[in-house]
Amino acid sequence: MMSEKQTPKARFSTKLPNGDFLGITIWAGKTDPNAEVVTVQIRHPAGDDWETTARIALYRTSDGKYSLLPERPVTKSSEKTEPVSVTATGE
Repeated sequence: MMSEKQTPKARFSTKLPNGDFLGITIWAGKTDPNAEVVTVQIRHPAGDDWETTARIALYRTSDGKYSLLPERPVTKSSEKTEPVSVTATGE
């Protein structure tokens, strides 16, 4: 049985001056379709492929509350990145 590939609700990206790409993707929540997962990542060209150098993911509940999702491992170059703190506003 094949699983269906999830399609994002929205996806935007921009090329940074150093050639990397900054991207943001909005996904529907898995258990609550009115919730959303927002991912922001920086991707770097590595030969014929791309590597993710930094990533942050947020969960927005259907009533509009945000929380930081646990970090997922990224490619080896992520060892060079530093942690980022997030402050929620508007609550």
